[in-house]
Amino acid sequence: MELNRIARDAVEAALAAGARDAEAYAQDSVGREIRIFDGEVESLTEAGERGLGVRCWIDHRVGYAYGTDLGNDGLGAIAAAAVEAARIADADEFAAPPSAGGAGAPPEIPGLYDPTLAKWTTERKIELAKAIERAAREADDRVTAVETTVYADDAQRVAIASSTGLTGAFEATTAYAYLQAIADADGDKQTGLGFGMGRSPEALHADEIGREAAERAASLLGAAKPASRTCPVVLDPVVAASFVGFIGGTLCADAVQRGRSPFAGRLGDSLASPALTVIDDATDPAGLNSSPFDAEGAPSGRTPLIEAGRLAAYLHDSYTARRQGEGTRTTANASRAGYRSPPSVSTSNLIVAPGAHTFEELLAEAHNGVCVTDVAGLHSGVNPVSGTFSVGATGRLIKNGQLAAPADEFTIASDLQSMLEAITAAALEPRWVPFGGSVNTPALLIGEMAVGGA
Repeated sequence: MELNRIARDAVEAALAAGARDAEAYAQDSVGREIRIFDGEVESLTEAGERGLGVRCWIDHRVGYAYGTDLGNDGLGAIAAAAVEAARIADADEFAAPPSAGGAGAPPEIPGLYDPTLAKWTTERKIELAKAIERAAREADDRVTAVETTVYADDAQRVAIASSTGLTGAFEATTAYAYLQAIADADGDKQTGLGFGMGRSPEALHADEIGREAAERAASLLGAAKPASRTCPVVLDPVVAASFVGFIGGTLCADAVQRGRSPFAGRLGDSLASPALTVIDDATDPAGLNSSPFDAEGAPSGRTPLIEAGRLAAYLHDSYTARRQGEGTRTTANASRAGYRSPPSVSTSNLIVAPGAHTFEELLAEAHNGVCVTDVAGLHSGVNPVSGTFSVGATGRLIKNGQLAAPADEFTIASDLQSMLEAITAAALEPRWVPFGGSVNTPALLIGEMAVGGA
């Protein structure tokens, strides 16, 4: 309730200072991070943010200012600074406040806030992180070390108010943990990632996270370069999520309008195989980027991006929609890093529709291909204009349809268009992956991809 009042008061202050229209975004959050190394606390931090960002519009000029003094004088100063920034900004014919016209009520999304987070003491969270590290060591005798084990959580409240009528408030919690286990055999060292995520520590299972890291590391011991060839490739959910997250970024309208997307001008085209459907969904309770409205106050929803291989939509905020014209409306994909920055277009939760195959059936179909379990340098290895990529990878060979010898120090290369067209099947079981975004995807089978090795 206090954040609601603060946001409304800031809008009134901006209008009084000379703004034609104004918007205020108030945030109050507390985050914690615990790092464990060799059974001891390496670092423990707790940081809070409480502040306000104000956008103002004056005759197609927009200004932004933020601050942390949320008293009456502070709100007035932030609002005045935003108005002054708008007065000296260059005019932009597409700069205008988001409109509430036609916007429905924000959806009810259950479970965004988990009150059990507040019941966990710091000592209990430390013990959870230590238990994750222990689980990795105990899962396999070949695990000789663990890189820093990380536990983190966050609780935030957000309120937004606008002179055009877009208003709202919500609160949400998140918690996640991850570690890299190091396995050693005859001088060969390999690492493996384990992770878990949810709305509170209650969702994190130490044994599962630690065991996953140990199993991934141990499975790569004795890895060698595979032979260079073109063959089927299975992307496990973690790797598939990395590619899907990158592709989601190329479908954001600001990238498309700046010519920084290989899919510019392809709306309605068939650009992937019919086996692929990708949806941006900010209303899924399990997605850590879910919220009832976006960073401009537009009610959240589901936007099909790729429907059975066809490019169905780009993601928009109010600015890119206005710039696009032709009746384009925001898809409620405005996002902020926090109150210090104005909104920009971003994905929310990307969800890949599961297929009808088990993971074992994907391997059988790949026959003598490669299963990729990790890639390095994806974001620097993909050309955002052409979509071509060549990235380092590790994983397992597939022999006669089953996982076989471990492989590392090889590359996979293609371009995003060809890779999407070559997707043969998606597995049955999806997984949420929180790295580089929020993606829910099963393993994917690529019918053909270049593998560069020995």
